[in-house]
Amino acid sequence: MFALVDCNNFYASCERVFQPELRYQPLVILSNNDGCVIARSNEAKNLGIPMGAPAFKFKETFKRLNIAVRSSNYELYGDMSARVMNILSEFTPDVEVYSIDEAFLRFNGFEHINLQQHLEQMKLKIERCTGIPISIGVAPTKSLSKLANRIAKKFPKHTNGVYIMRSEEQRIKALKWLDIKDIWGIGKQHAKRLQQLGLHKAYEFTQLTDDWTRKHMSVVGLRLKKELEGEVTLGLDDVTHKKAIATTRSFDYEYNDFDYIKERVTSFAVSCGEKLRRQESCCELIYVFLKSNRFNTNAPQYSNGITIKTTQPTNSSISLVKYATTALRAIYKPEYKYKKAGVMVMGLSPEKSKQICLFSEEDPRHHKLMQHIDQLNSHWGKHSVKFGGQDLQKIWKMRQEHLSKAYTTKLKDVIKVS
Repeated sequence: MFALVDCNNFYASCERVFQPELRYQPLVILSNNDGCVIARSNEAKNLGIPMGAPAFKFKETFKRLNIAVRSSNYELYGDMSARVMNILSEFTPDVEVYSIDEAFLRFNGFEHINLQQHLEQMKLKIERCTGIPISIGVAPTKSLSKLANRIAKKFPKHTNGVYIMRSEEQRIKALKWLDIKDIWGIGKQHAKRLQQLGLHKAYEFTQLTDDWTRKHMSVVGLRLKKELEGEVTLGLDDVTHKKAIATTRSFDYEYNDFDYIKERVTSFAVSCGEKLRRQESCCELIYVFLKSNRFNTNAPQYSNGITIKTTQPTNSSISLVKYATTALRAIYKPEYKYKKAGVMVMGLSPEKSKQICLFSEEDPRHHKLMQHIDQLNSHWGKHSVKFGGQDLQKIWKMRQEHLSKAYTTKLKDVIKVS
């Protein structure tokens, strides 16, 4: 059996754990630079606040409806997510972290255990230890567990947040209830095509022939159909190294100052280097891009990017900064104002088996220097040691006017009880 564990309104729930005054108040979480709504509490949803609502347009609405607003606090959300996932691993060894607030679990060899009771204990422990409410859906396949989770969340009074799909009758009833567009992994285009054919429920999708499904929706669509029929075609994914690593950010305002943009790109390159070393990889390509604000229709628009090949595979932040700066100079134009920039490293290979260049060699001191910098940052806190080209005062220059504290990761922000 597979289980999907989903943290309910995760970002809002994280904020409420440490700010109990928000628990029954409508709450929205804003994206980077406080741009738009990316998460809502149930109360905010009931008031009709749409996902993606621009914060500046809804400012008066938030005030009029007494809706609390918070900036994205990814440091807090990431730490709370790790705590939830660690507890999940106590109840089964097979855990696939699917996203920051979702995980698939596999319960093989649990035939002689009361699974309902086991899951209720897991739910209780997570909510007691973290304060995060969760919903659990269990079924014979991953796709059906996603559906079971939807039922657990939709009907909390009947399921108490845990729904196990055991019988064929339950499977068919659930598929007849689920809309085509809400099938996990169906995609907008396929959903639209199926609706045009007069298919509106997931059960009707499973009644199509395998040949038609494979012809019109490829093998991926056929696997999805088999999953909904109760046949396992998707297992738990193993943790694999990324094939490309990117660090991109929108700026708090529009800038055309080269030194400012250079500092941002330097920080992005350093971040990519840290991520490369964390997964013990090196890169051979580095891509840098710049974009103006496409929403500012009164300003001239410009977008460009360039890829540079490194002389040898590297994960040295020093080398990456040099390449990124060279790339930036090639695409920067002073007559435009920029709203976003980013750095991506590609052509990744394992650090232990990297191909050495015969005619050039990276300074061998880089490797040990990067090791020491990573150790210092790990011991004393992220960004304790920075490069000269970085802003020493700020980590990311984002507008975060409603940012809550880092309650679980910074000693100065820990709640004091008197």
